[in-house]
Amino acid sequence: MAYVNGSVGGGVKDLYGEDSATEDQLITPWSFSVASGCTLLRDPRYNKGLAFTEKERDAHYVRGLLPPAVYTQDLQEKRLMHNLRQYDVPLHRYIALMDLQRNERLFYKLLIDNVEELLPVVYTPTVGEACQKYGSIYRRPQGLYISLKEKGKILEVLKNWPEKTIQVIVVTDGERILGLGDLGAQGMGIPVGKLSLYTALGGVRPSSCLPITIDVGTNNEKLLNDEFYIGLRQKRATGKEYAELLDEFMHAVKQNYGEKILVQFEDFANHNAFDLLDKYSSSHLVFNDDIQGTASVVLAGLLASLKLIGGTLADNTFLFLGAGEAGTGIAELIALEISKQTKAPVEETRKKIWLVDSKGLIVSSRLQSLQHFKKPWAHEHEPVKELLDAVKAIKPTVLIGSSGVGKTFTKEVVETMASLNKKPLILALSNPTSQSECTAEEAYTWSKGQAIFSSGSPFDPVEYEGKVFVPGQANNAYIFPGFGLGLIISGAIRVRDEMLLAASEALAAQLSQENYDKGLIYPPFTNIRKISANIAASVAAKTYELGLASHLPRPKDLVKYAESCMYSPGYRSYR
Repeated sequence: MAYVNGSVGGGVKDLYGEDSATEDQLITPWSFSVASGCTLLRDPRYNKGLAFTEKERDAHYVRGLLPPAVYTQDLQEKRLMHNLRQYDVPLHRYIALMDLQRNERLFYKLLIDNVEELLPVVYTPTVGEACQKYGSIYRRPQGLYISLKEKGKILEVLKNWPEKTIQVIVVTDGERILGLGDLGAQGMGIPVGKLSLYTALGGVRPSSCLPITIDVGTNNEKLLNDEFYIGLRQKRATGKEYAELLDEFMHAVKQNYGEKILVQFEDFANHNAFDLLDKYSSSHLVFNDDIQGTASVVLAGLLASLKLIGGTLADNTFLFLGAGEAGTGIAELIALEISKQTKAPVEETRKKIWLVDSKGLIVSSRLQSLQHFKKPWAHEHEPVKELLDAVKAIKPTVLIGSSGVGKTFTKEVVETMASLNKKPLILALSNPTSQSECTAEEAYTWSKGQAIFSSGSPFDPVEYEGKVFVPGQANNAYIFPGFGLGLIISGAIRVRDEMLLAASEALAAQLSQENYDKGLIYPPFTNIRKISANIAASVAAKTYELGLASHLPRPKDLVKYAESCMYSPGYRSYR
């Protein structure tokens, strides 16, 4: 079967290993039996629902299998958005959207065209509730589950996945899902959601994306006693047993998909996340979105905010509440960017950055008891237990929350930040919304309109004393889709910090003066595909510069090349 817009013929292979083609000469890479109209309707890649034309219905034996009306894709989209807006419960919208994936192109067109409205549904905050209830709402397989039962045969399990040309894997073990804790196998909603955004926002083809959940058990007693729980009913494996399973998985992935397969770690607990990234960053193309993606998007917001508060990044003092994956990852990338700008050693630039964990300010007197990833942040200072006292002592210009604990930026904390700074920068990054350190309304009201505020989950605009404040969202979705696309189009074999800095700088450069006039430090999501293409180009350029690219020669115009590689969800015409 071929698309009607051109003649059937061979073409050069594109970066996905498929035949490249123009809009006027599109080639299908699959064989298709004319007697299998039901298959055409059931296969998400080719199903068009009521958009099959009269000729297509006759040619592929689907006449009578559909009502007589013929809809355009735009009309289908309009009808579905109307239906989605009738749901009062966000989880019901999530379920309806997941069911829509039976028509893959319509699902992605809907998401691309309505990204600001639907992003909170397919990802934070709604995906958190979806993971909590995943066993009850489970419909059909959406990824691979690799449990302890598969130890010794993970390669065989990978080969069971029907798509063979995989370029991006998002994997979780479900131990630290957002700020919700250990959700075990029900964490699958996170890889599924992330990869939906890889396609919708970054243009990575759905067929080259693979969501995976590593199931080593759960310590969540509520789930273990839930009759609808879908995972292993045992306590979480640790130590050697855990390490051996992950090691087998990483080696099997590389053996099955090759050197350039991108493995994105997602929502692993601190004690595993840092170790996995350290262990495999020299041998695999790996990326931890919680450590590196969060850091990159926050750094972009900080760079953009300089247009509003003035000065340089090095002029600021940073105080974090939270010293886990996100907090230390952001802190290190800030220190690297300041080092790059000032030429000062990173050991020196770290001294501008202070972290508070559950025991208080991280100071040198605590050095011996600190986890290894916290030790670079143990500066000389007397012990301080409470966040408010730390704010008064350190006098930060920037307050960043990555604690996973809601309501920790109290009225007194915000008021103190406002008394110390004309325009305090307050980032409440923890997800979902219930775990946010403060709300947008609290930040603007308590600071009397002085704060520049951004959060991890979305908040509505706030009116204060006749002025409307539009909160920014430091959403990783700004970074990881374009970052991943950049790695793919360059054929990257490793990830380096310089690529993350390039992504941050590219995102910060996307803001317009109109955005700044509204107090924004992130551009609108409506332009996200363009933003992702620019990020991809910057990441690819840095990859070539570092000698880590394998797609040679380097394209002359990386932005245009990135755009040309992006998946388009428009319907195709079938003969």
